[in-house]
Amino acid sequence: MAEPVPVAGGDAGGGAAVAAEPVPVAGGIPSAEPVPVAGGLPSADPVPAPGPVRVTRPAWPSRSRSRWPKPWHLLPGPRTTPFTFGYTLLLAATSLFAEHADPELVHTLLQASSTDVEHLAQAPLLVLVASALWIAGGPASAYAVAFLLVLTALERRAGALRTAAVFFGGHAIATLATELPVGAAVALGHLPVDSLQRLDYGISFGVMACTGALAGLLPGWARWPLLAGVTWFAVSSLLLSGDPVSDSGHCLALVLGTLTWPLLRRPRGPRPAAVVSGRC
Repeated sequence: MAEPVPVAGGDAGGGAAVAAEPVPVAGGIPSAEPVPVAGGLPSADPVPAPGPVRVTRPAWPSRSRSRWPKPWHLLPGPRTTPFTFGYTLLLAATSLFAEHADPELVHTLLQASSTDVEHLAQAPLLVLVASALWIAGGPASAYAVAFLLVLTALERRAGALRTAAVFFGGHAIATLATELPVGAAVALGHLPVDSLQRLDYGISFGVMACTGALAGLLPGWARWPLLAGVTWFAVSSLLLSGDPVSDSGHCLALVLGTLTWPLLRRPRGPRPAAVVSGRC
């Protein structure tokens, strides 16, 4: 055991004052030296033993949260996917009009919006835009459902401008690539003259182009099954359908979408900073 330590300022008899008992520490072993306090005097209070240390595991992110999107993320929203959201409202309005308006008026508008050879020769830009305002088969068709899911997913990954460019680019290029051969075949006498006025409208070319583009932004486990399924659908429709012009356009639009992978995989530039005006 440690010896007592004399303390400055002993008693009147000149004897040295003895310090308090040595301070016990953890484990019951006494400390060899008393704990100094302010003023140089040792403290008689015991030092508390350190408590047990708890080791907590780091919180790792759940794989399910990072891999699977939330259900409401599959549908467009005004802030997250403004292009798809606005376009969906426009298509919903034209679909309601086509269902409840006078059938003769609807047929006249669809005929005027058709991207046949005759209209493409007269007003190509007008009919290319107007033909994409209608859904062939109505809002319950497969292409209408694919429009919501595919364009929402593509816009969340590539942005509104790139999504619009892929959609309208695929729509325009596939339309011209399928209708111009029809005009050439009529001029050569291989098709009847009424083929120049065939009714052709809808969003299917744009949807197929966006599907091909979306596949390039998905991980491998989702990319190749998506491409395989859509390719099988397009090729089987081309082989079995009685409208080879439209079905060949679907295959072409899908290929055009895959060609945009290098462009869509480039990182988007930073958004410009908002300009704050000093006026109230």
